[in-house]
Amino acid sequence: MALDDDMIKRVVEAALMAVDKPLPLSTLRRLFRGDPNSPDKNHLRELIGQLQRQYEEHGASIVEVASGFRLQIDQDVSPWISRLFEERPPRYSRALLETLSLIAYRQPLTRTEIEEVRGVAVSTNIIKTLLEREWVRVVGHKDVPGRPAMYATTKEFLDYFNLKRIDELPPLSELTDLDKIAIDPQMDLALEEQADGDSDDEDTSPVISAELADDINTGEDGDGNVTLH
Repeated sequence: MALDDDMIKRVVEAALMAVDKPLPLSTLRRLFRGDPNSPDKNHLRELIGQLQRQYEEHGASIVEVASGFRLQIDQDVSPWISRLFEERPPRYSRALLETLSLIAYRQPLTRTEIEEVRGVAVSTNIIKTLLEREWVRVVGHKDVPGRPAMYATTKEFLDYFNLKRIDELPPLSELTDLDKIAIDPQMDLALEEQADGDSDDEDTSPVISAELADDINTGEDGDGNVTLH
């Protein structure tokens, strides 16, 4: 069968349905390697744009996140689709969300610097959970005694929260609830921070306090931010 624009869009659509992770443009282009009508990067992106518009009236969308394109369930239908699964609703501790927010907005950041802003010790399990989820990673060590690890967010963090770049995070002045950041309903939503004696971990309200937002805002700004590739 001839490879025309319609067939290219069908192949891309099928590929996005077949996998459970975002596909970068380079991977999608490899699907057509060797064909004389193989689309170049710009043409392929244009055809994906057409596909995205075709999906506007559907219950799913083709979205671009940091790692590429993916097909995902729209949030307005996810309450019904979630009935197909047995996972418990998402349960995020306040301590975990505040720690993640600090890293996201002031990265790179050490554990000590996080504790200085939050005013309490950071649970070891919080850092462990964020690392295991691959939402944060160690990007270096600060040149101070003990050389503490410096943490920054990852592409997986951006993918999970439907972001292409870290600068797409909402301004802190507008952020009072992390639920304002779109969460992919197809991902595992059963993240639970395992308390290890830190009483702060028992607060499961996903609200960023105004006081913490002020502390983040008045902290060191983007001079130390990490650029993700």
